Amino acid sequence: MKTSPFYVLGLNACMHDSAACLLRDGEVVGFAEEERFNRRKHTGRLPEQSIRFVLEEAGIGMEEVDQAAFFWRPWVGLGRRAVITAMAGRFRAPVSRGRPSILLNMMRVPGWLRSLGFRGRFRFVDHHAAHMASAFCPSGFDEAAILVIDANGEGTTTLAGRARGHAYQEVGRIPYPHSVGLMYLCVTEYLGFRENSGEGKVMGLASYGTPRFAEDFDQILQVGPGLKMRLDMRHFDVHLGKREFVTSRFIERFGPRRGPEEDFSQHHLDVAASLQAHTEKAVLHLAHELHRRTGARRLCMAGGVALNSVANGRLAQEGPFDEVYIQPAAHDAGAALGAALLVHHFMEGRPGTTAVECAALGPAFDTVAIRDALARNRPSLQVTEPGDRYVAAADDVTQGRVIGWFQGRMEVGPRALGFRSILADPRDPSMKDRVNERVKHREGFRPFAPAVLEERAEEFFEARIPSPEMVLVFPVREDKRDLLGAVTHVDGTARLQTVTERSSPPLYA
Repeated sequence: MKTSPFYVLGLNACMHDSAACLLRDGEVVGFAEEERFNRRKHTGRLPEQSIRFVLEEAGIGMEEVDQAAFFWRPWVGLGRRAVITAMAGRFRAPVSRGRPSILLNMMRVPGWLRSLGFRGRFRFVDHHAAHMASAFCPSGFDEAAILVIDANGEGTTTLAGRARGHAYQEVGRIPYPHSVGLMYLCVTEYLGFRENSGEGKVMGLASYGTPRFAEDFDQILQVGPGLKMRLDMRHFDVHLGKREFVTSRFIERFGPRRGPEEDFSQHHLDVAASLQAHTEKAVLHLAHELHRRTGARRLCMAGGVALNSVANGRLAQEGPFDEVYIQPAAHDAGAALGAALLVHHFMEGRPGTTAVECAALGPAFDTVAIRDALARNRPSLQVTEPGDRYVAAADDVTQGRVIGWFQGRMEVGPRALGFRSILADPRDPSMKDRVNERVKHREGFRPFAPAVLEERAEEFFEARIPSPEMVLVFPVREDKRDLLGAVTHVDGTARLQTVTERSSPPLYA
């Protein structure tokens, strides 16, 4: 076995949320999404700039990387016809919007890396196993149950298992297309949002509706017994590579789809509420069944559905697990981290993997770089440096100003965690609309998240466990809802970030 340092490069590309992660002896040197460099949201392009960043962060060249791991095995779960059409460049992967040659492009990744100077061992790894590793290894737990839930990956939609030390055991898998993630994705598109992007909007929208279609969703996605699901595919066509996502049967049942620019009717709000309620039911069922089978006290979660912070909050509050860790980059970008960890920790069995304290693992910029960027782009802008930036920022917030907060390394994942954030006073109820309209330019129904010192969280929120990565929704205490008008959602909840000096020193200060 090679002596350290031992470098493993993890990659996600060709579909969406491309990313690269580099480990040195099991510790994350750098981890970033390609969208942060090319400014194309959810880009699926090869992560050239992300790779360049992580190599520069380590101070090495590509030839020094020992192994590379890709988050998908492109040949798995395909019939002969699909393989032939993929090689012919005609394959349309599920939910691909007709993008050609996705699988063929995946098969070309090893050659592309070789052209960049890579000389080590390349591995295509199981998609859900990569998600599993991305959740367990950074958690700091020595043993835990694992639940990975997403739309699809190599013919699997849900993986349940248990990890201990350097070994993991599968408890069960749910095959494609029977998927709570796939159902959520299709209904997201039906409600006028972009799939693989707008699911969080649907979650926020759901609070404005009533789940009066709950029985309909019970019939469409049947949950249980055991680790089982059955999705009635007569309501969806995305598994056939089509662009409609929902069929005429779904339209007959729920009414016309909403156009992207149309106003919301109460009907659409109720569909969103019913979808969300059934998703929570499915997630809780799977968690309880996994707990029954493993008896584990701790749970780790990843996969796109693990970003449903409302379902996560219920799981944390209601049990059955004592502790819950949810990977902050639970979507497919996190599978780049997971692919590298799967190789280092489980396949190679090497020591050194440590808990990841926060999701700020991307590039950082010093004062000189920031001044240069401002001079190039806004030469007329007046630049000053306060004596105490933390006091100055706190004063600005309390005086009603909105701050762009740029400190430390860039976050990975969909949540701004106090390194690249917009800060404003949560006590002003008009602040939500003000920031939505003037700064974010987004839908007015979408809530903002409160950041609170961890030691004072229970004064304001019914939070049973910490939430440092903003992946849990908790009720705001009734006597604090008027005080926190800008961050209390219509249903009396908030997606909480608990802040400690260790996890986020600048924001804590």
